[in-house]
Amino acid sequence: MSRKKVPVLVVAGFLGAGKTTLLNHLLRHPRGARIGVVVNDFGKIGIDAMSVAGQVDAAVSLSNGCLCCAVDPEGLDEMLGRLTRRPIDVVVVESSGLADPRVLIKMLLNSTDERISYGGLVEVVDAAEFATTRRDHPELDGHLRFADLVLLNKADRAADLDGVLRLVRELAGGTPVLPTSHGRVDPELLVDARAAPVAQQLSFDELLADDEDDHPHAAYQSVEFSTAEPLHPRRFMRFLDERPAGVYRMKGFVHFGPADPRAFSVHTVGNFVRFAATRRPATPGTHLVLIGAGIDADRLHADLAACRGVPDDTDEHAMLDVLRYLR
Repeated sequence: MSRKKVPVLVVAGFLGAGKTTLLNHLLRHPRGARIGVVVNDFGKIGIDAMSVAGQVDAAVSLSNGCLCCAVDPEGLDEMLGRLTRRPIDVVVVESSGLADPRVLIKMLLNSTDERISYGGLVEVVDAAEFATTRRDHPELDGHLRFADLVLLNKADRAADLDGVLRLVRELAGGTPVLPTSHGRVDPELLVDARAAPVAQQLSFDELLADDEDDHPHAAYQSVEFSTAEPLHPRRFMRFLDERPAGVYRMKGFVHFGPADPRAFSVHTVGNFVRFAATRRPATPGTHLVLIGAGIDADRLHADLAACRGVPDDTDEHAMLDVLRYLR
């Protein structure tokens, strides 16, 4: 049986946005997940690496250089290979505030290491200094559109949070945007915790429950969909191409019936899609969990229900779009 791939999550954002604060929060609250870290400090002294030392399952530090410039794909593979030799569940790459996340993502997608998979781009934005950051770094608008999830950090310090939130959501298109304080987001939004229940929208009590300060986790939602009927592959791929705004991740099993009798797992992060042939789930059929922020559960259920059906006998190429994403 093939080994489960380790997702590699890229955390990006300009200097001072709160990337290391987010990483430290994930490491202190892993929810059972074993986390490996690649820390990229721009400078001779690895301050970020020192700040996470002692609380991570495995780490690699690159100092005195920008990760997207100082490491080629083979070098990044070597770094990730050193981490994935250990039993970990996710690798978090904290990029330098000067790194171009698009270069990192391209390297990850072109990786030859069969033990890893791309886990998404989280862009951390300083809500209190958003106008200044955008003025000094006009490329920020492109980063927002390219991200799979935007964390609008330092929300507690923003003079006009509602106005900043509206603007960031407009710039980010359909990408989910979550306001956070002190990088405090529920780890299950980013990491698949072991032996943990499926994430649900957090209750008021859960939002307030914290052992360190009064700042709540950012709330998110999950929507579950199951059907015993096969899905029409073309309709399902159209759903993936046009899925509603706010959906960050989707995972589960898909059953295409006579179009292809195999069982498939599906994993999406933002616009990234991956299918894999797998063992049939204990309960036959399609079983999906969709995770995001500000998502319309009724619309998602309706759109997925509309994917049910079987191609007619003349549509012999119905599975081609699915098979393009088969890994």
